[in-house]
Amino acid sequence: MIKSFQSIFKIPDLKHRVYFTLGIMVIYRLGCHVPMPGINASALTEWFAASRNTLFGLYDIFAGGAFSRAAVFGLGIMPYISASIMIQLLGAVVPYFQRLQKEGEEGRKKMNQITRYGAVCLAAAQGFGASIFLESLTAPQTGMAVVPSPGLGFRLLVMITLSAGTILIMWMGEQITERGIGNGISLIIFIGIIGRFPTAILEEVQQLLHGNRAPIMELFIFGVLLLIIAAVVMVTEGTRKIPVQYAKRVIGRKVYGGQATYIPIRVSGFGVMAIIFAQAMMFLPQTIRQFFPNSEFVANVLSYFDLSSPIYWVFFGLLILFFTYFYAAIAFNPVDVAENMQKHGGFIPGVRPGKKTAEYIDHVLSRIMLPAALFFALIAIAPFFVSKYMNVSDSFSQFFGGTSLLIMVGVALDTLQQIESHLLMRHYDGFMKTGKIRGRRSF
Repeated sequence: MIKSFQSIFKIPDLKHRVYFTLGIMVIYRLGCHVPMPGINASALTEWFAASRNTLFGLYDIFAGGAFSRAAVFGLGIMPYISASIMIQLLGAVVPYFQRLQKEGEEGRKKMNQITRYGAVCLAAAQGFGASIFLESLTAPQTGMAVVPSPGLGFRLLVMITLSAGTILIMWMGEQITERGIGNGISLIIFIGIIGRFPTAILEEVQQLLHGNRAPIMELFIFGVLLLIIAAVVMVTEGTRKIPVQYAKRVIGRKVYGGQATYIPIRVSGFGVMAIIFAQAMMFLPQTIRQFFPNSEFVANVLSYFDLSSPIYWVFFGLLILFFTYFYAAIAFNPVDVAENMQKHGGFIPGVRPGKKTAEYIDHVLSRIMLPAALFFALIAIAPFFVSKYMNVSDSFSQFFGGTSLLIMVGVALDTLQQIESHLLMRHYDGFMKTGKIRGRRSF
């Protein structure tokens, strides 16, 4: 492993890519700490401390903590992700986007351009909404207003600043993909999540130093964390391979086809999106509570959806099961796969081409989806479980599962896979001598 890392800096092109990626990450983290003008930072921090387990807290995770600081990168890359998801969903129902998906590289470029325009529009709308939202906030204990001087000027300033920050983040992500190493958008999300890890570790060390937890219990907690990470890595790397055989075709004097390959079906991407959708839905009750702080009826009803409630865990798990199948049905179309195989002379041994092939692929996908969805449900609930029964802080419990852990593992594996490909091309040993690391599909 050490020799592999040393080999990275022996290859000039790879070394420059790594340095370029690190430089962009440093700029991004600096932007997450540059506050916008006209904000009372202490009042905003106090308000977010009481709103961590709401939809705003989820948004702040993807923004790398910049949203809670009202920084220039406060919206993070979320407008781009939202636009990308919307375009992908439209591709399942709108004929125009369906045609673009089938046009290959040119269609992909058009869809990327539409996604960028959509991200800018969403960023402008969210920036204006964020300004109105900030003007309505007051610190729960001190009663100080988050925005001392509200008005149209402040709203335009916030909208322009946040939109420009999102556009800059999109550009930096594309630069990492083209000139750096790894997928730029995924790495920006990754560095935003991992940026919270040192603070979380410091809180655990303070628990140990103050005598609030025995050393053996602390070792047990870290052991559980390592086991969960290992399980997530195994599932992320797991692939169901459907064998495909291509018939030989004679075109002119050349013979094409005749090779055997496979269709890799992986469920890690479906699980990440399912948890994001389910978490957004389950955070809505806690978000609604913020707007009715003095209503006893609302508090009693929404108490059943508290993060420490088993009822919340059950509903959360059921939503993950539903969204796993829902997103898989949208993102992976067995009929299109079967048609493309038939056009190129491919077939699954023992299965008739066309409708039977689509039914077979759908059957395989359904069978592997259930255990995967159950696993993702357990991983999503794990942070709440360890926080309640192991007395782990909220910031550290996020790394025991949920969206944060799945994204970190997936992006890390994808980046290592790209580094390994550079090493193997130049006849250096990779990180895994027995086989290649497989990356996952990114956002």
